[in-house]
Amino acid sequence: MARGLKNPKKADRKAKKRANGESSTVPSMPAKIWQPGVDPLEEGEELQCDPSAYDRLHAFHVGWPCLSFDILGDTLGMVRTEFPHTVYCVSGTQAEKASWNSIGIFKLSNISGKRRDLVLGKAGGDGSDMEDSDSNSSDEEEESEENGTPYPPALQIHKIAHQGSVNLIRAMRQSPHICASWGDTGHVQIWDFSNHLNCLAESETGVSTGASNVVSQAPLMKFGGHKTEGFAIDWSPLVPGRLVSGDCDGRIHLWEPSSDATWNVGKPPFDGHDLSVEDLQWSPIYSDIFSSCSVDGTVAVWDIRIGKKPAVSINAHKADVNVISWNGHIFYSQSSYAQVYLIFVNIVPASGIKPGDSSDTVVAHFEYHKRPITSLEWSPYQSSMLAVTSEDNQLTIWDFSLERDEEEEAEFRARMPEQVNSPEDLPPQLLFVHQGQKDMKELHWHAQIPGMIMTTASDGFDILKPSNIDTTIP
Repeated sequence: MARGLKNPKKADRKAKKRANGESSTVPSMPAKIWQPGVDPLEEGEELQCDPSAYDRLHAFHVGWPCLSFDILGDTLGMVRTEFPHTVYCVSGTQAEKASWNSIGIFKLSNISGKRRDLVLGKAGGDGSDMEDSDSNSSDEEEESEENGTPYPPALQIHKIAHQGSVNLIRAMRQSPHICASWGDTGHVQIWDFSNHLNCLAESETGVSTGASNVVSQAPLMKFGGHKTEGFAIDWSPLVPGRLVSGDCDGRIHLWEPSSDATWNVGKPPFDGHDLSVEDLQWSPIYSDIFSSCSVDGTVAVWDIRIGKKPAVSINAHKADVNVISWNGHIFYSQSSYAQVYLIFVNIVPASGIKPGDSSDTVVAHFEYHKRPITSLEWSPYQSSMLAVTSEDNQLTIWDFSLERDEEEEAEFRARMPEQVNSPEDLPPQLLFVHQGQKDMKELHWHAQIPGMIMTTASDGFDILKPSNIDTTIP
């Protein structure tokens, strides 16, 4: 786990005694895992991060809260495992005044951290893991000679004026400089940020510029066909330029590219939800199929070849369904009651889904989080690994290939230098817990840096790489 408890007043007294050469008679307290919504936080106690749980953890902000962002693909290498790292992102603000909003394109460079050797994935087809000795747990860090701490990353940012708050922003997978933004004005806009990204790529990595002037730029396209604002956009991972956007009236529009800078937006819209469309996700294996989820409690699967009604409609929850994420035929959905469901969808789309061609089954369900879940995403490197953020201010990482092994747990406890009071009811699939941000909204895995995750919240961004997630290659 990533957090512990300490009493700051006692810690100060101990530090003064050590400075004066005195020994403390206060016995050391065993480490304790603190669970939000379960354990109280006593007066004078505060949460403290355990840095050994991370290969790297860095918090930063870019001005106004950015409740939506996307990690941009780059040309620095497809599978990068050696520090220092460089990350490019795009984000949109939720400013106090509508005229103060902007889209930020930023570059975070010189991200240092622990060096760890590459670990090969599972060998052969027998499902057995290749054993590694201590090669993946080196404590070697790139540190500052002055104070023994890692060098802070350099942040460079370009800001483009945006009319109204940015509800959601997403970059095209095949051309990351092309981005789509959903504004609270009810408009979906398409942008070309190639000039800004080229400028950031050519700039010196050691220069840190955390703020910049906001410039004006016209979008490639501005669509006002939605009757109200929305919070759902997704670019197709298989067809460059293909896009779907959903609004709070339950309507979904399909965008088809007609050139590098223009799109034809289909009318009438796809119609199958009674209330707001909360999320949209294209299938990663079928180019004509996407899914949606809604406040009406349903998850729908659509085939764009057979009309504007859902091919499959699943009554997933009794409450809102706010987030979905595909993993082949399997995707997760979650409700406003913090319940997460793994749903298996069997689709046989030879020439379009027909009755009997599909089925859905709930194959897993967990209720670890105590507040609604705000984001979830499968790992691009481990097909069984899922990351989740929640309004209980936790990021959790789950590995559904894990099972409880009592003998292994006993051996681990025997090797520990101090007692760890781990709750007995923690699910064995729970791999990692990260806390420290307020009102966590979105998370994204970095598709080119195995194990690296970025999150956004009302108080800024965190970028982290847990130390218990192996740096694997496919």
